[in-house]
Amino acid sequence: MQQVGGQILEKLLNADNGGYRGSRIDCPKGHRAKFMEYRTKHLITALSSVEVARAYYYCDRCRDGIIPKDQELDIVDSSFSPGVRRMMGRVGAKEAFDEGRRDLEELAGVVVKTKAVERVSEAIGEDVERFNQSERQAALSGKLESTETVDTLYIAMDGTGVPVVPHETEGRKGKDENGRAKTRETKLGCVFTQTTADDQGRPLRDAHSTTYVGAIETAEQFGPRIYAEAVRRGLKRAKRVVVLGDGAPWIWNIAAEHFHGTVQIVDLYHARQHLAELGKIVYGPASIKAKDWAAGRCEQLDEGNVTAVLRALNRLRPADAAQKAVQQTLSYFETNSERMRYAKFRSQSLFVGSGVMEAGCKTIIGLRLKQSGMRWTVRGANAIIALRCSELSGRWEEFWEARSAG
Repeated sequence: MQQVGGQILEKLLNADNGGYRGSRIDCPKGHRAKFMEYRTKHLITALSSVEVARAYYYCDRCRDGIIPKDQELDIVDSSFSPGVRRMMGRVGAKEAFDEGRRDLEELAGVVVKTKAVERVSEAIGEDVERFNQSERQAALSGKLESTETVDTLYIAMDGTGVPVVPHETEGRKGKDENGRAKTRETKLGCVFTQTTADDQGRPLRDAHSTTYVGAIETAEQFGPRIYAEAVRRGLKRAKRVVVLGDGAPWIWNIAAEHFHGTVQIVDLYHARQHLAELGKIVYGPASIKAKDWAAGRCEQLDEGNVTAVLRALNRLRPADAAQKAVQQTLSYFETNSERMRYAKFRSQSLFVGSGVMEAGCKTIIGLRLKQSGMRWTVRGANAIIALRCSELSGRWEEFWEARSAG
């Protein structure tokens, strides 16, 4: 049936005399290009392979060829139809490229090479990023704002490493025995909304409200990215805005620059982890006293009594080897004390944990880019990150509609 459909499609595609537009047409620069001949392209479609005849024009002044029909059919520099490229991008975003190739053949009868899935997926990811950049520019210039009033808007940020090929880490310090880096940090952000709380006052995230942005880039580059997404989602019309993150300085630098005056909350579970790890360093990893000490501090932390936590930290008299860890933890809690008023935040029915962001790091980055044996270029990783953010934000169709309209 697919072969019969392909034969019909081939006849339809060739029913326009190859897109012939006369003996001469204007080239993109306004010169006159001359018709030279008909050229045939072998095109893989969702039905079958077809042969498409196209009128070829040549501009002497530009010394370049023009094929209007390729532009009309969206097959410029491609032997895959838009539908097949969309399928390739979808599987490339979800799974390893070779697995995607096998799924295309098994489920759709589309036979392509693994490298083609990789190249097309990354090319579409770059198209998605260009679409995002145009939106970002519009948002930053005030031309793109949500008209919907939001009760509480959350902005969460985190970083996670992506394994990369060696040349992407040249000159970067790492954690292996030779001090060489093997990963590059992806900065990931999500925006979601909250309208209600449950009967016990615990916040409820609005269904299907979470959108993601991310890339391997500097904090200075990521700041406008997450800010533009927040603007698109209703930042300027939100009644309350909350920034969630761990203790990484770059997160709070972005909050200070782009989200001044918002409620800032350090993820409670990261703060608890700091206390648990310090207890093991000071009292020993298997010590009951370490557990008891950390449990007491976590109870104070849950109550939002950061002052009591700081007093307990200052009372510690660690061995020389543990002094540095104590000072680092003390600095962490002093710096973030106002972001740890958890009892107050809970009384306002606000989230105090960044579980949504943690899940995003695992789902968007971990499941696709951190599989065994994977090593990425920054360009390739960013393309796949763009694809996955688009899909998991529910914006896949929106991108294709905008691309078709463009």
